[in-house]
Amino acid sequence: MRRMIACASVKGAPGATTTALALAVAWPDVAVDEVRPVVVEADVAGGDVAARMSRSHAPGLLDLAAAARRSHPGSVLGAAQELPFGVRAVLAPSGARQCREAVRLLATDGGRVLRGGEEDFGTVVLDVGRVGDFTEGVVAFADVVVLVTRAGVDGLAHVFACREALAAREGRVVLAVVGPCPFPADEIAEVVGIDRVVVLPWAPRSAAALGGVQPGRLRGSGWRRSALLAAAGELAAAVRLVASERAEARAGAEVGVR
Repeated sequence: MRRMIACASVKGAPGATTTALALAVAWPDVAVDEVRPVVVEADVAGGDVAARMSRSHAPGLLDLAAAARRSHPGSVLGAAQELPFGVRAVLAPSGARQCREAVRLLATDGGRVLRGGEEDFGTVVLDVGRVGDFTEGVVAFADVVVLVTRAGVDGLAHVFACREALAAREGRVVLAVVGPCPFPADEIAEVVGIDRVVVLPWAPRSAAALGGVQPGRLRGSGWRRSALLAAAGELAAAVRLVASERAEARAGAEVGVR
């Protein structure tokens, strides 16, 4: 079954969509069991990528939600499009009402379409937007939550304020701090109670490419990788570590039950 990662925020628009796309670009492909991740826009407030890149949202989220009604829904890749910088993404319409119903169907489905069957592997990155409860909706099925916040005191204060809600994730949260940050990552981790913190720097050219403003393929690894994608690689490593720990704990629990 596929690994599921949710990129979320608790207030405002700190760049969860850009972070989700950067995470997919920077995801390592060296492991034999890795394939390129699929980004799914699953924000009940509506999608952004189709409008940013002047694309149709079909095939996309609505097709994926329709598949959730079927006994054999097929692959999530059937609803994905190839973006110019090498990322596969399931795009959503801008309308909140359509997206709200589509995301509800995917949640009611128990994540079956998104996670796939035993023969499916790889990673699905969900861009879920603003979240208040981490135990409801599609975010509840995620193996890891990447919580995205701005680097200022106000953004970090909102993260601190929702620490009780985050506690329900039992340590399966990675904090992505976007922008110039006046505080070291270890100090942020201690204050907000999240063990793994990664700072994503401002990188206007890379962000423009991810936002469709500046077309072109991004270099996810190797020579002259951008500062944003280098940090996104660190974020991917942290996410994979948390997901592996989660998988090991789940396997141990299953052995204990037997």
